[in-house]
Amino acid sequence: MGKNALALKYEPGEKAPKIIAKGKNRLAELIIKIAKENGITIEENKLLSEALMQFDPGEYVPEETYEIIAQILAFVYKLKLS
Repeated sequence: MGKNALALKYEPGEKAPKIIAKGKNRLAELIIKIAKENGITIEENKLLSEALMQFDPGEYVPEETYEIIAQILAFVYKLKLS
């Protein structure tokens, strides 16, 4: 199956987070490397990444993923405030 990686971005006022990058295997490793180099928090969630791999960069995440993504974003914001 290989490794998946997605980068999501949420801007206040937007209807939902957007997928800004996605990749499998070597491209996934590159996405993770770039995130680490830029101090971006990484959250591993295999089920979520598999569900989102069917969407393309620039697309909003689907409504059925809002709850789990909101939990992840809340966790990330708390880390940044610490």
